[in-house]
Amino acid sequence: MNPASQQERHGDGAVTDRPEPFLTASIPGIGGRIRTAPEDFQVEERPLYLPCGEGEHLYGKITKRNLSTPDLVRRLSSVLGVKAQSIGVAGLKDARAVTTQMISFQGVVPERLAGLKPDEQVLQIEILGRHRNRLRTGHHAGNRFRIVIREVAGHAAESVPTVLDALRRRGVPNYFGPQRQGKGGDNYALGAALLNDPRRRAKMSRNRRMWFLNAYQSFLFNRIVAKRIESIDRLYAGDWAMKLENGACFQVQDPEQEQPRADRFEISPTGILFGSRVSWAAGEPGRIEEAVVAEAGTTREALIAAAKACGFRGERRALRVPLADLDWSLEGSALTLSFALPPGAYATSVLREVMKADLGPS
Repeated sequence: MNPASQQERHGDGAVTDRPEPFLTASIPGIGGRIRTAPEDFQVEERPLYLPCGEGEHLYGKITKRNLSTPDLVRRLSSVLGVKAQSIGVAGLKDARAVTTQMISFQGVVPERLAGLKPDEQVLQIEILGRHRNRLRTGHHAGNRFRIVIREVAGHAAESVPTVLDALRRRGVPNYFGPQRQGKGGDNYALGAALLNDPRRRAKMSRNRRMWFLNAYQSFLFNRIVAKRIESIDRLYAGDWAMKLENGACFQVQDPEQEQPRADRFEISPTGILFGSRVSWAAGEPGRIEEAVVAEAGTTREALIAAAKACGFRGERRALRVPLADLDWSLEGSALTLSFALPPGAYATSVLREVMKADLGPS
């Protein structure tokens, strides 16, 4: 593994973020433009389950355009006359896009939901039925994307299949997308400050506080992926490997024995999202994790202590994710990509490999 840093440290101890490296760096990007219209970026949430037919929560499927999920929830709350907390979603969908997702409503009758009239932002509402529980974050099986990249380079016909074949074989780098860091790209800096400033944390709501702390977790995780990008599909002694089928993790003792399972994409190496209870890697993977936090000006022990004070346990996250249901077509200078990703993975991780561009928050 090549642990070359993707950060620069200045005299004041601050860390300047640098673009994450590409898995397919040797293949030229096609450039181009995305989101020239909302219809060029389409997302369909894949449900983890369907409503059972009984219960106090009404499930519906809503297609929206140019509207963020939080704004959709606020709008539905106002129109239906229910608290926003009684509306459940499985995930946040892009605003500058056409997206479809399942939503649950507590205390809403089907006739009330069916009476809402579609418009230029809420395009379609489909009633699915009743269920016993509220829809919660992560209660989906992933997302399917259909994305048009316009004004691509003339070599796209040669570059695109080569990049996509590498991503299909080795996996998509599981970077957190730039949305996590906000328009200024520095949410992580506030998260780092909040870790050791209880008075400042106390002035924030829990949701807002956790948003910035999660941004710092994401920042550090992306640095771990960056350091392991050339061996993102390789296991090492001390790694925590994640099973694709259920998300369970185990520590790798014999990498040669486990590597064939990684080659079949049954398991993948992981990086840490630090917390009070999560296990750190050992061996060379562990040294890389600790090097990342050292470059950020902190230590493993300090992060654990701060996480205990803030009340979050942490978890492991796969360094790569599978690229499924892949299809693409090129018409003139417009490339259309269709693919599916598991929950928590970002389409920007695929797009940046194809385009060789760092895509800012949408």
